[in-house]
Amino acid sequence: MTGQKIDGVAVANSVKDLVRASVAELKNDGVEPCLATVLIGDDPASSSYVTSKQKDCADVGITTKDHRLPQEFTQMELDSLINLLNNDKTVHGILVQLPLPKLLDEFSTISRISPIKDVDGLTPYNAGLLASGRAILKPCTPLGIMELFDYYNIELSGKNVVIINRSNLVGKPLYHLMLERDATVTTCHSKTQNLAEQCLGADIVITAVGNRAHFTLTDSMIREGAVVIDVGTSRVNGKLAGDADYEGIIKKASYATPVPGGVGPMTRAMLLRNTVTAASISKGFVTNR
Repeated sequence: MTGQKIDGVAVANSVKDLVRASVAELKNDGVEPCLATVLIGDDPASSSYVTSKQKDCADVGITTKDHRLPQEFTQMELDSLINLLNNDKTVHGILVQLPLPKLLDEFSTISRISPIKDVDGLTPYNAGLLASGRAILKPCTPLGIMELFDYYNIELSGKNVVIINRSNLVGKPLYHLMLERDATVTTCHSKTQNLAEQCLGADIVITAVGNRAHFTLTDSMIREGAVVIDVGTSRVNGKLAGDADYEGIIKKASYATPVPGGVGPMTRAMLLRNTVTAASISKGFVTNR
């Protein structure tokens, strides 16, 4: 058999179309959705990510406020900036590009962001709501993965799911989102024993290791007809690649995401949707009650 490629670009474009329409509706109601981006230092990859996110915003009609700050920016200065953005009624979403320079406290910084402007869904408050099944703003990558499942009508209820990641960005929030859909979820990581055995028992495998030098998900590690979602990114012979050997996997899986063109576009699309949601929250159009 040959499985179906999950086309993240096509699904992301469908999400952007809906976001574009929502932005137009909000503007008709006198709301100008706005995302503030904060980038500290001159890391080329981070700078490129922020620029791409700003272009995405422009494409759907979301205004951006760009804050690019020197490497020497202090924690006190960063805290002050976030406080200003929290209190700025024209700003609906705040995105602090990670990772931060080593001298800055990532947890303290993320915790300072107002939960209703937390478009990355990473504040402790929103993480707690997610664990309770009440979150509105959810981490973008896990949210994008759930959107892929919905778009392709992939059933989750009662399925055995293995997530190879335990980070706050992917593994932990995805665990809770899967539980909300009545999946049976196993979280695996670098200390997991018999990883291949765990994967072979899964209906759905989601891998987010991001280090092909040390880990590759091969077709021998999945059962016939499994669904494989690849979140990892690495460089292999100068080209972008995921955790999975896609060419081998797709011959055995029922569905699989490629890298690039799978989960990545969805992460960016969900940031746009979260920004519109945050703008709606600011006007009381959306609540978690």
